[in-house]
Amino acid sequence: LLVDLDPQANGTSGAGIPKDFGGPSIYEVLIGKARARDAIQKTALQALSVLPSRPDLIGAEVELVGMSGRESLLKHALADVASEYDFILLDCPPSLGLMTLNGLTAAHSVLIPIQCEYYALEGLGRLLETIRLVRMGLNPDLAIEGGLLTMYDGRLTLARQVVENVQRNFPGRVFSTIIPRSIRLSEAPSFGQPILLYDIRSAGAEAYLSLAEEVINGPAPGA
Repeated sequence: LLVDLDPQANGTSGAGIPKDFGGPSIYEVLIGKARARDAIQKTALQALSVLPSRPDLIGAEVELVGMSGRESLLKHALADVASEYDFILLDCPPSLGLMTLNGLTAAHSVLIPIQCEYYALEGLGRLLETIRLVRMGLNPDLAIEGGLLTMYDGRLTLARQVVENVQRNFPGRVFSTIIPRSIRLSEAPSFGQPILLYDIRSAGAEAYLSLAEEVINGPAPGA
């Protein structure tokens, strides 16, 4: 199950769920107007379902700010369906707001995408501090599954330096798989398809399959 917590809804559209899909979204689930079970959508991949998002999710932070236990709403909402899935992936927005906080509170572990560029390193430090605070107050069992280097272009000196920097500063906590920059990866969302359906033989698809194998077979790079 993929749970899209981002108002941009890229995870939803990239999995083939149209923007005008019928039925409730994660927004209605979080504000208590729908059950998670009733909002889940099937996809063209038999093994993948999506709890979709819409742009109106951006208003949820304002509506939820005064609610008691607002950081744990997602955790409680997923409790009813959690046992039905082997994995539940929580796609969080890039900002460290209430949606991401709900994701960190509900999660067992965190996979951290790190773009191979300078500013990504600054954001990584802030995220690690947020994870530390979540462990202290909301989810003491939250583990770091590993850092995932993405958008790698081996022709760029900066990209190679970022890889070396991350691997040096987080030994044992970075996945061996590195996701390359790929035209096919960029194209797939515009066709509403995961890369495995769009071009399973592409370098991007092979990289994500390698990542999945690392995640499933473990052990995780660090916890």
